[in-house]
Amino acid sequence: MTASNNAAAKGANWTLISLSAAAVMGAILGALLLAAPRQDGAIAWFAPMNPGGWMAWTLPVALFFWTIACLLVTFTLLAIRFPETPRVGVLRIETTRGDRLFISLLGSAFICLGWLFFFGAPLWGAVILCLVYAAAVFRWV
Repeated sequence: MTASNNAAAKGANWTLISLSAAAVMGAILGALLLAAPRQDGAIAWFAPMNPGGWMAWTLPVALFFWTIACLLVTFTLLAIRFPETPRVGVLRIETTRGDRLFISLLGSAFICLGWLFFFGAPLWGAVILCLVYAAAVFRWV
């Protein structure tokens, strides 16, 4: 980042930017919950959100992609607000926050696939393992 860009980033109202991003992501979450199919007044978690569509868009799938979008927005704002220099961890490669997020998401996908193969559903145990794995990646990679 150049000196003029760095000065512009420091002069920005980061509280307003962060709250605006949170409001937009919250509005999207609200729209997802309003669009969720209902059965007897309760959310039908596994009913298709677009019946007859080409993909199984259920509420958990939509929430998964919403979470990924929130992570990308958060990490983009962090990269602009707090620029970092890459660091070398146990893998002996230079990584930034975004690299570590990608490694965490990729590894988590394999953890969930392995869990499904060995134990089947539900994936709560895999989610706990994924969180521990992500914490380890952000700490040591």
